[in-house]
Amino acid sequence: MAFTPLHDRILVRRIEGEEKTKGGLIIPDSAKEKPSEAEVISVGAGARKDSGELIPMDVKAGDRILFGKWSGTEIKLDGEDLLIMKESDVLGIIS
Repeated sequence: MAFTPLHDRILVRRIEGEEKTKGGLIIPDSAKEKPSEAEVISVGAGARKDSGELIPMDVKAGDRILFGKWSGTEIKLDGEDLLIMKESDVLGIIS
């Protein structure tokens, strides 16, 4: 994929949730919430301070992250549904 986000933006792929509950019930698509967990595909260079100094990104490609429910902009790239969001929308990195 030849796409690189600019500045402090990141490109992520949602990680789909479970199809069943712990009790074994199958969750229909209409009842599922969109997952708020994703894998980082690529990151921009980082934001800049007023002085022009680069602020490095805390996330990197391959990280698993949690993000807010309404975060990001959905796009379709190479037939795949992805999200572009600012690094500030990331709530944390899952280790």
